[in-house]
Amino acid sequence: MAILALPTDTMALGRRLPQLLAGLVLYGVSMGLMYRAALGLDPWDVFHQGLAQHLRLSIGTVVFLTGACVLLLWIPLRQRPGVGTVGNVLILGVAMDATLALLPAQHQLAVRIPLLAVGIALNGLATGLYIGARLGPGPRDGLMTGLHRRTGRSLRLLRTGLELTVLLAGVGLGGNAGVGTVAYALSIGPLAQFFLRWCTVPAAASPMVARNE
Repeated sequence: MAILALPTDTMALGRRLPQLLAGLVLYGVSMGLMYRAALGLDPWDVFHQGLAQHLRLSIGTVVFLTGACVLLLWIPLRQRPGVGTVGNVLILGVAMDATLALLPAQHQLAVRIPLLAVGIALNGLATGLYIGARLGPGPRDGLMTGLHRRTGRSLRLLRTGLELTVLLAGVGLGGNAGVGTVAYALSIGPLAQFFLRWCTVPAAASPMVARNE
């Protein structure tokens, strides 16, 4: 049965896989930078932080566990993960925890504000890199597109609904929402769109096939 979408073109080895890896690592790093800024996280990380506090696990571990659980929701939606989907689950939490281990907590606002700005900008670049590699969406993005395909609801409505849900749940669990959350919500769309123009591998150079096992 076909369970994973895999690339067969040689460009996958020459550009797309390294670009995917770089994007996912940088995404995890950007999450760590925004966490250390302590000015408010993106909606999913507000949820991850709140859950981590209750489970007494590292936030990176919770990112991994949440990604794996969201991926299970793809099954009834008949979504098939790609290499990038699996990589997203495995890499983001590790990269985030590694960043937090290397970067101590910051207390001066003069440091935290630039840290937030760099984290958001790096997140936009990372999004462009890993999505532009065309090797499969992350579990959370795939959940949104799967619901869109099955329900016919608009992507904007579904994205807003999902992110508001996890944000409210995260706040209820004690996660940190603040000015950084608003700044992320307002800027990540334009940033991702800008970087996708430069990072997306042309479709003609990136066929995807299903491997039967």
